[in-house]
Amino acid sequence: MVNKLSGNKIIIISDKNKKSIKIKRLISNLLKKKQFKKNLMIIIGGDGFMLKTLKKNKFSKKVFYGINSGNYGFLMNKFSPKNLIKNLRNANTISISPLEMRVLSKSGNQKTHLAINEVSILRQSRQAALLEIKVGSKILIKKLISDGALVSTPAGSTAYNLSVRGPILSLNSKKLSIAPISPFRPRRWKGKIINEKLLVSIKNLNIKKRPISAVADNIEVRNAKTIKVKINKRIKFKLLYDKNRGLQKKIKIEQLRKEIN
Repeated sequence: MVNKLSGNKIIIISDKNKKSIKIKRLISNLLKKKQFKKNLMIIIGGDGFMLKTLKKNKFSKKVFYGINSGNYGFLMNKFSPKNLIKNLRNANTISISPLEMRVLSKSGNQKTHLAINEVSILRQSRQAALLEIKVGSKILIKKLISDGALVSTPAGSTAYNLSVRGPILSLNSKKLSIAPISPFRPRRWKGKIINEKLLVSIKNLNIKKRPISAVADNIEVRNAKTIKVKINKRIKFKLLYDKNRGLQKKIKIEQLRKEIN
């Protein structure tokens, strides 16, 4: 659901659930007579809705302020009606670039999708995947037998990447994480942190008996033959975060939690 406030350069877009719609109405009333210098889009929902909306607006020059109406809302800000105007005017801006996933399927079709959090390679049947992973021109691992593998950005390193015991990356680290998903051979391989400039190439070594899917955030391409993943620096998303509640701080908190555990 989209709402435009004329003259204010503000677009408010919300998910379709009742909580999101209620917050959208409250915000529309609060911002009716307010002016902002920034070309602002307010996104109300959870992380999944935020990712979907960002990718729909990948060539937009807007800045995005997410308000959480979902569960965890790691990419979002907390809704505070009393402080909304102040928070919007004093918010800090961060810029992130997505991963670009290029997939060649078994049938010869090619698909390209963006991923803000991660690209995950997943087995498609009861049999484990058999993968070769290259970084740049070098083979990182010749034969990985596992449920799959995952390439994560710093912004996504506290999501699925953390669940598979991948490292949490600082937002300004200029690194990517490659992590195995339930590795069987080599059993103790824990993955690799690489420079974000490098191209990651993943090949299915047994297409007939061990089919795999490639997933960019929540967009799946089945029966993948080869997958190439790299940062797309031509696209930059400008995200706004409340002071003292920024994405970098959230990542640091997760790093401390992992160290304590």
